[in-house]
Amino acid sequence: MNDQKSKRDEVRARNKKARAPHQAETKYSDDGANKPGLATRRTAHRLLGAIIETNTSFDALTDDAHGHPHYLALDRRDRALLRAILMVALRFRAELSDVLDSFIDKPLPAGATALQTVLHVALAQILFLDVPDHSAVDLAVESANRDPRLKRFASLVNAVTRRAVRSKQKVLDKIAQAIPRSSPWFSERLIEIYGAEKAAEIEAMHRIEAPLDFTVKNTGEAEKWAEALEAELLPFGTLRRPHGDADITQLAGFDEGAWWVQDAAAALPAKLFGDLNGKRALDLCAAPGGKTAQLAAAGAKVTALDMSANRLKRLDENLARLGLNENCQTVVSSLFDFAPEELFDAVLLDAPCSSTGTVRRHPDVPWTKTPEDIAKLAELQARMLTKAAQFVALDGVLIFSNCSLDPLEGEDVARVFADADNGFDVVPVVAAAITGLETCLTPEGFVRTTPADFNREGNFDGSGLDGFFAAVFKRRG
Repeated sequence: MNDQKSKRDEVRARNKKARAPHQAETKYSDDGANKPGLATRRTAHRLLGAIIETNTSFDALTDDAHGHPHYLALDRRDRALLRAILMVALRFRAELSDVLDSFIDKPLPAGATALQTVLHVALAQILFLDVPDHSAVDLAVESANRDPRLKRFASLVNAVTRRAVRSKQKVLDKIAQAIPRSSPWFSERLIEIYGAEKAAEIEAMHRIEAPLDFTVKNTGEAEKWAEALEAELLPFGTLRRPHGDADITQLAGFDEGAWWVQDAAAALPAKLFGDLNGKRALDLCAAPGGKTAQLAAAGAKVTALDMSANRLKRLDENLARLGLNENCQTVVSSLFDFAPEELFDAVLLDAPCSSTGTVRRHPDVPWTKTPEDIAKLAELQARMLTKAAQFVALDGVLIFSNCSLDPLEGEDVARVFADADNGFDVVPVVAAAITGLETCLTPEGFVRTTPADFNREGNFDGSGLDGFFAAVFKRRG
């Protein structure tokens, strides 16, 4: 218990005051207003409401090309601030709800989502972001006054936010001592799968901003680029630096195509193929292309498949920057419609999933996904894996992976496939293939990572991994 308390204290220290992207905000006319910062906050309210009420993804709403119109109307700095506010409000949504409940005498009116989002956005800034308290309070009250639905609650907003300012340290201490949790279904499922202690460690890691990981094109130059990027070379080959506001396009090696951004766990599946030089490889569901780049950099002739022409266009652009496009052919197609003329020596199916392993980067997932989504996706993955097996040549290797924390989408799918009479055998992953992550091997020889893994003797120091699953199969010759 003391160890768990120490870990929570470390999390608290990391999150006590996250730096906001900027403090001086641009003026923007919002509903006829010209009050600095108001447009950003009102857009934050709209987007947080859309995420919670309609299960719209954070990424879709904040896409710089096709995002929400109010988001696109903001300038670059205000977009960054809005994203920071939403990330914190989602990471600590359960805790913010507790704080709000403790500050009011009776529950908010039924259906008062708009009021709740105004208060959550304000509390997120006051408690966790380096935004002036008076600004967070003033803009929350102004937002309520400008919304006909909320005007009668403006005094409540004022009282709650001012109380949060007065009792900030007490509130933060209470949050630090509490067992972290997310949406009810998600927290309950983590406990069911991993047990209470490991689930709490995973949830604690979900409250810490993920580090920035790189995969180097030429593995022999990893130490060189670690020094150039001021990054750490991890035991399993990934370069890591603390996440910051750096523009990656300005980092050393970007223009040369020396590396690409890829979480350490996401880089594991492609490494499990072994020697790929001169072999034919198929990357199913290829976009955004990190694993495609890995296969090509390893010397394979790669066919990259994806249903989205736009996503494949971006993949092509990334491969061109990396100087790997000559080794790759992209095909716009569903896996179920694909009919290659030849079979492949290596097939990678990184299947669509609930993305519950990426909550560090996508804190909306516990609030936008459901257990029903997981069940449906697991069924789809099983069908995709059966189809993917048809593309594997004799003695070829098939790898199934995804970024879900739930064994329904990982271990269970792989076990059913392994038990079927389909001409494939499980190839247990050996410890040497994932040096530094040996504890992530399952009894069957699958790979299972969680955000609580690779934490350097339990210290939440910005290490950790995305949750990932991978299984290796070989077709009998």
